[in-house]
Amino acid sequence: MARVFVYGTLKKGQPNYKHMINTAKGLAKFQGRGRTVEKYPLVIAGKYNIPYMLNIPGTGHHVAGEIYSVDDQMLRFLDEFEGCPDMYQRTLMRIEVVEWEGKGSAGEARAAAEGVVECFVYSTTTYPPEWVGLPYHDSYDSSGKHGLSYVLRESR
Repeated sequence: MARVFVYGTLKKGQPNYKHMINTAKGLAKFQGRGRTVEKYPLVIAGKYNIPYMLNIPGTGHHVAGEIYSVDDQMLRFLDEFEGCPDMYQRTLMRIEVVEWEGKGSAGEARAAAEGVVECFVYSTTTYPPEWVGLPYHDSYDSSGKHGLSYVLRESR
């Protein structure tokens, strides 16, 4: 099992969460909530109002999201869903645990107790330069006060 941190449309209550609970795509087990140890710019960009975490460490906010344990099948699905490696790149990042529900190995419990876990995160180093000038968010909600409605893939 791999650990993945999601910060956008794959979180609970968001438009693509249905994929995280679709066992035909693999297994994803909610472990808890967290936020990036380093600051990153989280922007909502493009004509479909997609949330992107720009891989510019030290800029922006500590981005909030959810931590999941996923099997290899789900990881392959997420790579494809996220357009990895072209649109997003999957990299390891340190995530501060805010709330832990996960049950697992002693090592996992110890890491959670220490407050920081390593997770795969889909962020991007490939983006139009003007995205750096967009508003930075610390958390994403598709119906947030930003007023930028996410466009589902089925509607594009």
